[in-house]
Amino acid sequence: MSKKPIAAIAALLTALLLSASAVAADAPAAPKIDLAKGAASYGAVCVACHAADGNSTVPLQPSLAQQHPEYTFKQLLEFKSGARKDPVMQGFAATLTEDDARNIAWWLASQKAKPGFAKEPALVMLGERIYRGGIPDRHIPACAGCHSPNGAGIPAQYPRLSGQHADYTVKQLVGFRDGTRGNNLPMRDVAAKMNDREIKAVADYIAGLR
Repeated sequence: MSKKPIAAIAALLTALLLSASAVAADAPAAPKIDLAKGAASYGAVCVACHAADGNSTVPLQPSLAQQHPEYTFKQLLEFKSGARKDPVMQGFAATLTEDDARNIAWWLASQKAKPGFAKEPALVMLGERIYRGGIPDRHIPACAGCHSPNGAGIPAQYPRLSGQHADYTVKQLVGFRDGTRGNNLPMRDVAAKMNDREIKAVADYIAGLR
């Protein structure tokens, strides 16, 4: 190969690298996470309902420890904006800045979740069938498809469910079904097809996932 094509290729590569560097330089910096501030904000606003380490002991209050931070952050902002309705949470979220919400979400993600337990032996097999296989004849998809077989979820897309209080999960699924929780259209469509017994069974099965 002659020196001219080599020089041309080298010049092209240099131009591409310079262009990529310029784009990177113009890109906004990722927000900084301050876990210490997250812990402080959590202690001031959230601890009474969700416990000191995010492992709630109140069945109707969700455990938040080890939840994907992107999901928690999104929910806090949607409580603040009113896209997700809850008078108590809307009041608390209204006091948070976006940085506060981000720091709290990432701090919670750093906390270790404690395992939960299924409590309804008569329903757990039904819950497992729905969670793993859905209800095909009613076009209800398997929960595992989005939330993974062990309930770990998919970071930044679908929340972690394993070990969550069954009472809280029931409340959310019923909320999706009756429209009082309207910030997730796919979940609203799924829950709309489920009866009370199926919702209770799935919620209890989720509580025992780990």
